Amino acid sequence: MKKILNLMLVGSMLFCIYSCEQPEEESPALEEVSSEIYDKLDRLGFNTVDYPVIKYNGQLIVENDIVINLSELDDLSNASQLPTAEQYSTNNLVTATPRTISVYVNSSFSQNYFDGTDEAIARYNAENLTLTFQRVSSSSQADIVINPSPWYYGLFGILGSAGFPTASGNPYDEILMTRSYYDGVTNIDGLATTIAHEMGHCIGFRHTDYMDRSFSCGGSPDDEGAGSTGANHIPGTPTGPEAGSWMLACGSVNLDRPFTSSDKTALDYLY
Repeated sequence: MKKILNLMLVGSMLFCIYSCEQPEEESPALEEVSSEIYDKLDRLGFNTVDYPVIKYNGQLIVENDIVINLSELDDLSNASQLPTAEQYSTNNLVTATPRTISVYVNSSFSQNYFDGTDEAIARYNAENLTLTFQRVSSSSQADIVINPSPWYYGLFGILGSAGFPTASGNPYDEILMTRSYYDGVTNIDGLATTIAHEMGHCIGFRHTDYMDRSFSCGGSPDDEGAGSTGANHIPGTPTGPEAGSWMLACGSVNLDRPFTSSDKTALDYLY
């Protein structure tokens, strides 16, 4: 109950601040997160104490960059389909491989986002995986659409978000980028790292340092937990956090993190 009250208070304050600056029709209110939802997320291993759970328009945002559709929450809880960690195998992957994943960048973005996406795609394609990525010019053709994030992302310090593959074996279909953080970024490689990170979530990877987010985020030790899914270690990769991994939980918007040797091992093992 304390979690719910705290989130309602924060959400109300942020809504009031934002509504003073924007027209009413552009200011959606955040929704209450029930204790039942908190319990399900806790059982799945997500940290719901140190990172606010945001609920809006049928979706949850957990751990600052993971999106879970409410319609899929029970399936995840009952079937243990949630991916575990970056250098660990996952129960829910993109299937029907080899296949090409098409990516669309919203036309409202500046050229830097297009260049960053092209670099992220090039990094994946250079690994000769059973997944090939390509950028397309129409959202109707895309498996993954990169869109601007909603208003409250910047207020909560969320740089971007994505979700995990569907139960039917398709990649998560949307990446959201917070323009207040990235519009001024001139380091294309740094922007590519963020886009590649969110693409990693879309195909089933969780944070490398899920067992201790303080490794990349600072602060006290913080275990996201593997929850009911367990963690199936990929042979040849570290069991703990790895410096420089593209799937570390936190990083600078300008920081370039190309795939490490262990990242490449994990990608090759799964795809």
